[in-house]
Amino acid sequence: MFINVDASSGLPIYLQIAQQIKTAVAMGRLHAEDPLPSVRQLAVELAVNPNTVARAYLDLEIEGVIYKRQGAGTFVSGQGVEMSKAERRRVLTELLEKALVEGVNLGLTERELVETFERVLEKIMLGRAPEAVGK
Repeated sequence: MFINVDASSGLPIYLQIAQQIKTAVAMGRLHAEDPLPSVRQLAVELAVNPNTVARAYLDLEIEGVIYKRQGAGTFVSGQGVEMSKAERRRVLTELLEKALVEGVNLGLTERELVETFERVLEKIMLGRAPEAVGK
């Protein structure tokens, strides 16, 4: 599946699982009525306790993101998760923070970080090839 857990992140694993499923639904990687792995199957895949996956699934079910069908498994709800602008910004902020921390750890200055961000953004927005950027 698409879920990766990081035991050293400080975020409980059940929350990591729930957030990644919500993001997958919001980004269109999971659609309404898509089946999810069983609790046991996902626990084995992620090498975590089945209770951890069950807790994530329970939270998602309470939020209306997923539902259980008796005897058939767990599925993405038709309600799904509509990723609001604020939620997209939250996800982007988390990703940018990680990238910026890496840049600082590599010894880049604030100006170098900003220039790199602007160069990458320009490449993406203009659809230019990577080798054309920064020359």
